[in-house]
Amino acid sequence: MSTQRTATISRNTNETQIQVAINLDGTGQQKLNTGVPFLDHMLDQIARHGLIDLDISAKGDLHIDAHHTVEDIGITLGQAFALAMQDKKGIRRYGHAYVPLDEALSRVVVDFSGRPGLEFHVPFKRGMIGAFDVDLVHEFFQGFVNHALVSLHIDNLRGENAHHQCETVFKAFGRALRMAIELDPRSAGIVPSTKGSL
Repeated sequence: MSTQRTATISRNTNETQIQVAINLDGTGQQKLNTGVPFLDHMLDQIARHGLIDLDISAKGDLHIDAHHTVEDIGITLGQAFALAMQDKKGIRRYGHAYVPLDEALSRVVVDFSGRPGLEFHVPFKRGMIGAFDVDLVHEFFQGFVNHALVSLHIDNLRGENAHHQCETVFKAFGRALRMAIELDPRSAGIVPSTKGSL
């Protein structure tokens, strides 16, 4: 396996034009220009808490709404992860994190299993965070899961402020990713599965 776990992906449709570059072994640097400011704020949490370098730019049909842009960024980020993970030899595979923010608490658990699955349980206290529709959080993660081929469980355990609920989810996601993709020196060169592949 190469020591460089990086990837660059472009996705161009009639609805969106998206470029994603990632370095899984980064320091949390980010360059984000999605046209959706709240999403940029959430992607920053992934970078900083996951210690993953992210460079994401997007142009989408925001004159309609942010749905296509947010979903397609999730898809493209998932594709980039799948490419950067290579053969998955030596990774920890599983990651989990609990993150609080004031009254809110979320738990995220991820498995780089090679099989897509999302359990998303976030009872947002309101439908909008500023101009951002909270329904799009699910769409982002569904796109990511389908293309990164991971099993992802997201639970907001408590919270009264929708911004806090959302931010704890993204911070916990970043930290769970960091744990799962970390190279385990005790299993160097070994795929963490009895099947021998993921």
